Amino acid sequence: MNLLMVIFGLVAILAVVGTFQAIKEKNLLSVVFNLLSAAIFGWFTIMTVIHSGYPPTLH
Repeated sequence: MNLLMVIFGLVAILAVVGTFQAIKEKNLLSVVFNLLSAAIFGWFTIMTVIHSGYPPTLH
């Protein structure tokens, strides 16, 4: 789960970068998809850190 969280965090960061590029190119559909993916993957990453901690606690 630890590596998956890092990958999802990188996807969220790249989606934010893609959002700014799409705004610069005035591509509305790309802006919408990038914002949605950044929100979903970012929410998953943040909630995983809050719930499990980083590094995750072992039971």
